[in-house]
Amino acid sequence: MIARALALALLCATSAGAQALTSGETALLRGLDRVSGAVQDLELPVGGTVEFGRLRIHATACRFPADNPEGEGFAFLEITDTQGNARLFQGWMIATSPALNALDHARYDIWVLGCR
Repeated sequence: MIARALALALLCATSAGAQALTSGETALLRGLDRVSGAVQDLELPVGGTVEFGRLRIHATACRFPADNPEGEGFAFLEITDTQGNARLFQGWMIATSPALNALDHARYDIWVLGCR
């Protein structure tokens, strides 16, 4: 866990030093229900909450390179299981490296596609 946080901090620091970042108003996410095979694209306003299956997803921030809006987007997400109200994930997810800091859930996958 500490190694992930350090790698993410290093990546963010490198990205921030190399290029200006812009805050997006909407996080673009994709959800996968592994049991049903359903895939759904989600548009989540920063500060807003959306539900996907049993998951409640809240976006605190979404950022992307100012000169490349389609590039390396990353979002700070809080994901809670609505059954039992257990927090499953809290942290930054990076669009181009979804496995770097991923939701660990037996049924659901959530990843960031970008910011708008």
